[in-house]
Amino acid sequence: MIPLSDDNPTLRTPVVTYLLLAVIGATWVLVQGAGLNTLALVSSVCNLGLVPGELTGQAPRGFRVPLGPGLACVVDNDPINRFTPITSMFLHGGWGHLVGNCLFFWVFGNNVEDSMGRLRFLVFYLVCGLAAAAAQVVVDPSSPIPMVGASGAISGIMGAYLILYPRVRVNMLFIFFIIFRIIPLPAWAVLLWWFGLQVLTGLPQLNRLQAEGGVAVWAHVGGFVAGVVLVKLFENHALTAQRSRWRHRLHPDHP
Repeated sequence: MIPLSDDNPTLRTPVVTYLLLAVIGATWVLVQGAGLNTLALVSSVCNLGLVPGELTGQAPRGFRVPLGPGLACVVDNDPINRFTPITSMFLHGGWGHLVGNCLFFWVFGNNVEDSMGRLRFLVFYLVCGLAAAAAQVVVDPSSPIPMVGASGAISGIMGAYLILYPRVRVNMLFIFFIIFRIIPLPAWAVLLWWFGLQVLTGLPQLNRLQAEGGVAVWAHVGGFVAGVVLVKLFENHALTAQRSRWRHRLHPDHP
């Protein structure tokens, strides 16, 4: 299932959402070589990605993690490591990773920004991203594998959307082999299904004794929970009420 749009109009131009998407895109092209320069991509992931074992000191210094033919990420004690919970939010591992994250952010981010105001939304995004990073570090504190992606912060946006607009319809693209169909579903069904899938995917990882690569699903879980818990602290109630009235004018038959 892929979200394409929602029936939730915005009152103001989502400047911060556009800005964050632009920064993510610029980072992919200018820092990571748009995935076309293997050395630039691997270097960015290794040097600017979050390595839990580097932050905790539990990964052996000098340990090598293969990231490609003849390329490896070496665990070190570089001062930049302390900033990787932030820098890793703007990096991605490939085009699919980038496009998927940006699509989810495009669908859900503008409405959450419109309900908080621009500055609050920016702070909320960063806080959720940090909470996501912390969750992954707690689950696997000795991992030497770099973690990159905006999905932790975007998961927080999705958690906020669940609380603010659970009954708004989200237009989901379903792909059944060669059959494509767009089906509107309530946001609570889409978001709870997604969250449940993350938890179920992550549970087996809790029993693994050695670090493995793959999707950092516990960062998704941590970001989502942070969004659910913190959204009311950042919500602008006047904006939310105004948005609800406007949405009902446009879609009087929708809940």
